[in-house]
Amino acid sequence: MQTITLANGLAIPAVGTGTNTYGKEGNRYNGELNGDFSALKSAIKAGYRLIDTAISYRNEAGVGTTILESGIPREKFYIITKIPADNAYIGSKESVEKTVLKSLENLKTDYIDLYLIHHPIEDEEKLKHTWEVLESFVDKGQIKSIGVSNFTIEMLETVHNFARIQPAVNQIQSNPHTWNHELIDYLLKTDVVPIAWGPLSKVTPEQINKLNHIAENYGKNWVQVLLRYQIQRGVVVIPKSHNEEHQITNLKLFDFALTKEDQFLIESL
Repeated sequence: MQTITLANGLAIPAVGTGTNTYGKEGNRYNGELNGDFSALKSAIKAGYRLIDTAISYRNEAGVGTTILESGIPREKFYIITKIPADNAYIGSKESVEKTVLKSLENLKTDYIDLYLIHHPIEDEEKLKHTWEVLESFVDKGQIKSIGVSNFTIEMLETVHNFARIQPAVNQIQSNPHTWNHELIDYLLKTDVVPIAWGPLSKVTPEQINKLNHIAENYGKNWVQVLLRYQIQRGVVVIPKSHNEEHQITNLKLFDFALTKEDQFLIESL
């Protein structure tokens, strides 16, 4: 698996799996938890080691159990989770600390590879004390890297101004519907690694036809060239699938490289 090096020198896999519908009825984000993590099991079997979850997904504990029961050593995995911006979690330093400790318990691990603030915290004092607590867990080795999710350039600059440990990543939407080119360019220039959530979402039939036309040149499908485009520009991708075959093909991204011309065509979709 190809990796991307974060500003702190640690490596993150270039491809991971999202989990926001795993362990839920009907494979729906808001579905009732049913304990069925077969999709995560097949993803791990296919070779996924970056596993992206969040407190708001309600399935941290099931994700942690599935990783533990895989029998694969903990150090082979890269686990991401996220703290909600809700007051119940970030209202005080004590609530932030309690939340992180609960994530460690749920995920059945001594450390979390990457802990993110899931959504912008508008109250700067709450943002600052949340960040300070996350930094303290990095100091103790219980979190390896910290970052943010869905932050704008302005919000990131606010964090940059007070952070002792700078954000390692910003997890944002990036797909043909919302590329976020300007934000990604800013992130790459400031040594913040972009992670694309929903990299295969909101793609129109017309765009799929164009992507498939490009893919024919490489013996690939539209999904693979779309994911490869992101990786080539330094973006980590976290596609998600409940289909074992799709999970396997979504990892076959490292035996070809898009030409500059094809990158431009994809970028202009």
